Amino acid sequence: MTWPAPPLQWIGHASTINSISCSPNGYHIVTGSNDKTIRIWDAETGAAVGNPLNGHTGLVQSVAYSPNGHHIISGSSDMTIRIWDAETGAPVGRPLEGHTGSVYTVAHSANGQHIISGSGDKTIRIWDAETRAAIGTPLKGHTRFVRSIAYSPNGQHIISGSGDKTIRIWDADTGAAVGHPLEGHTDIVRSVAYSPDGRHIISGSADRTLRIWDAKTGAAIGRPLEGHKDAVQAVAYSPNGQHIISGSRDHTIRIWDAETGTAIGTPLQGHTFHVNSVAYSTNGEHIISGSGDLTIRTWDAKTGAALGNPVAGHTAGVTSVVHSPDGRHIISGSDDMSIRIWDAETGAIVGNPLQGHTDTVWSVACSPNGQRIISGSRDKTIQIWDAESGTAVMRPLEAHTGGITSVAYSPNGQRIISGSGDRTIQIWDAETGTAIGAPLKGHTSSVRSIAYSPNGQRIISGSDDKTIRTWDAETGAAIGYPLKGHTGEVYCVAYSPDGQRIISGSDDRTIRIWDADTGAGVGKPLEGHTGRIMSVAYSLSGQHIISASNDRTIRVWDAETGAVIGTPLMAHADWVMSIACSPDEKHIVSGSWDNTIHVWDLFPHPPLQPSTSCDQAHANYCAQPDVNGWVRDSKNGLLYCVPLDCRTGLHSPAVLTIPSTSHTRSVTLDFDEFVFGTSWTHVFNSTQP
Repeated sequence: MTWPAPPLQWIGHASTINSISCSPNGYHIVTGSNDKTIRIWDAETGAAVGNPLNGHTGLVQSVAYSPNGHHIISGSSDMTIRIWDAETGAPVGRPLEGHTGSVYTVAHSANGQHIISGSGDKTIRIWDAETRAAIGTPLKGHTRFVRSIAYSPNGQHIISGSGDKTIRIWDADTGAAVGHPLEGHTDIVRSVAYSPDGRHIISGSADRTLRIWDAKTGAAIGRPLEGHKDAVQAVAYSPNGQHIISGSRDHTIRIWDAETGTAIGTPLQGHTFHVNSVAYSTNGEHIISGSGDLTIRTWDAKTGAALGNPVAGHTAGVTSVVHSPDGRHIISGSDDMSIRIWDAETGAIVGNPLQGHTDTVWSVACSPNGQRIISGSRDKTIQIWDAESGTAVMRPLEAHTGGITSVAYSPNGQRIISGSGDRTIQIWDAETGTAIGAPLKGHTSSVRSIAYSPNGQRIISGSDDKTIRTWDAETGAAIGYPLKGHTGEVYCVAYSPDGQRIISGSDDRTIRIWDADTGAGVGKPLEGHTGRIMSVAYSLSGQHIISASNDRTIRVWDAETGAVIGTPLMAHADWVMSIACSPDEKHIVSGSWDNTIHVWDLFPHPPLQPSTSCDQAHANYCAQPDVNGWVRDSKNGLLYCVPLDCRTGLHSPAVLTIPSTSHTRSVTLDFDEFVFGTSWTHVFNSTQP
């Protein structure tokens, strides 16, 4: 199959991509990820094919196609192997169970009759691909986890690479070890592969080198291949056996001459995090790579050039985020003058950017029926868009003489309101786009935020004049006196779902709660943020308040008591400009000036239970650190400390990061050898300084 230029980046997984495999006919690519899913992609267009394959309860560490392309196999940290129908994505039979540790690697025999798996339990298992029954006893010999395995092209041998720094060769029929372990690497062997003719073995190691071995004698051939600046995560031969490719934690891919071991050209650069998996296309014309930056990239195998145009996210700060009413999509507005729609489950881009504004998009909102999106911009206009097609449904709404800072729909969807730097609020007919009545005047400085009451009878507004005002939505008349108490500009306002309370966030670093009927302050200000409050929202039940700040954090509060719940949510590398709560109240979405959107579990995983085992699901270890950088177990015991310079951009299972073109630096912790409790002695080396 001949590929036209596919997209440079394929975005869809919500966490690190660990493994890539090409279908035998070259039409599809399958990927496995830390987000616990497998995805199938069209190799020509880069489009996702069908829905993610769900079933694993742990990280998906390895994926592979069967030789006939009918099935996909996957290995996971949940200690199982699963078989999937490559056409429908449906699971085939029950999971293959037997390993007592994470399954790091899986492979098919050349005739498709057998499956092999390597595990953190230090063993390799052979399975009947048809019956899914284990064949014989586990292959034992490695003294640490088995990281990579492969069949020889003729199916007679199996090779394995391990955390014990060795490669072993096994008889595929008997399971007996063949010869002595291949020794030479000085650190974990992370990847192994046979040459297409079966004469050579290539290995990649955390010692930053690749080694070539004689498959028959086990002797090393030539000197180690050196050039990577960090661990080699993945290796592969080209289909014709003339080249070797390697992916590294140094974010690059390298191409090597398989005969001489010399590097060909310069490193392939583009990924912004570890390259965990590499593969050649079936015809050998392209290289595919998967990375911890959540993307898959394609490259010209001959020139090393990145192919196609980027499938990009926002290219500037994200200023506003909102969920669609059904919770399936996230809409975002940006300083890059565009609006984007995202799949709330996967983080994948839906359609093309909504473009038409000529300056920063400060605010976006979705109609109650989900059919329309509105956006307000510094260009002084409001645009109305068809949510399905992304096209503008009418000319821009123009009346304000200053930038539009905030827009909102009425609960019945018949009206739109807008707040502006011109100090006014305007009401519009949502169907015709005509202004209704005169602007609402009263604020003495820019209007920063507006909202309708749940019954649609009132409007509230927050302003740089440090006040909140309430208006009659029908007549536009001011109701009562301005709400005063903040000592700085009011950047955000919101109603509680029952309409009885108003919350406001200010430059004075506090959130205030107000009685919506009387305008009286309720309780003391909510304090904790160390910067201005950029956005506030209630959860759908009204039990929680969420706030975002230019201190780069999000906080969750008890709406009744005002007490802060848990520690601040930290992952953004710049101001958090906007937040929203999903309709099912399970997630928070945040948009930041760091160009990214994050989706958070509103109530993350429970605290870690003390354990002496290092075979627990790795995801449980990756909790968010406290304000001092420590991650603790359920008894408040210290597990590990995240360095200060790594805390922003830290990936956690509770956080889905939707990336941008110029990715913010991401940080993923490697738990391959993480142990705690008494098991720390298993990794202690007395010879190290």
